[in-house]
Amino acid sequence: MLTLRKSQDRGHADHGWLNSFHSFSFAGYHDPLHMGFGNLRVINEDRIAPGTGFGAHRHQDMEIISYVLSGELAHQDSLGNIKGIPPGDVQRMSAGSGVVHSEFNHAAGQTTHFLQIWIEPQVKGIAPSYEQKSFTQAEKRGVLRLVASPDGAQGSVRVHADASMYAGLFDGAEATALVLHPARKAYVHLIRGALEVNGQALVGGDAALLQGESLLRLGSAKDAEVLVFDLAA
Repeated sequence: MLTLRKSQDRGHADHGWLNSFHSFSFAGYHDPLHMGFGNLRVINEDRIAPGTGFGAHRHQDMEIISYVLSGELAHQDSLGNIKGIPPGDVQRMSAGSGVVHSEFNHAAGQTTHFLQIWIEPQVKGIAPSYEQKSFTQAEKRGVLRLVASPDGAQGSVRVHADASMYAGLFDGAEATALVLHPARKAYVHLIRGALEVNGQALVGGDAALLQGESLLRLGSAKDAEVLVFDLAA
């Protein structure tokens, strides 16, 4: 079964310095029908205005992934990490027993556009940790590149969760397929462009929620960038 979630049906908050779209209930947006999907809890599409950002705040027992689309995200945390996250990088922070961090856009005249993703961990109370890796456009062109996984396979960042995340770039005749376990869930988030998912047309910001499916097929693309999640039910 495939369920389409349209971009315009997401929650939205415009704080001036932050323009955010919420795929699932978050902060002031609450929808009991969209509290998460499997162990995927948050996908926020955030745009941070120049010279602004999220001040120091605490997280606990959550796997947090940042996927930057344009601009750069400046990260600093209580583990001692001071990092810049450019487009193409995938950052994973395991909050575990507790971590404090901040995220800012220090660039003048340039908005930072990124996805903030939260996945529920398998085990609580672990030591917090940080990881960041780069993935080129060539690695994602016409394929689903594994970028996060429970065991760090294929050079992906390691998440302490029963979940894997793939990223891909598709255009024209480029197409691919991913074998799914019918007992698990899969979530497709189309970042931009147009793409068909198992024959269903999606445009930027749309998502496809799959349950009981054994194969994911992507094709008929136009300038598409997509994330695919293989999730515990």
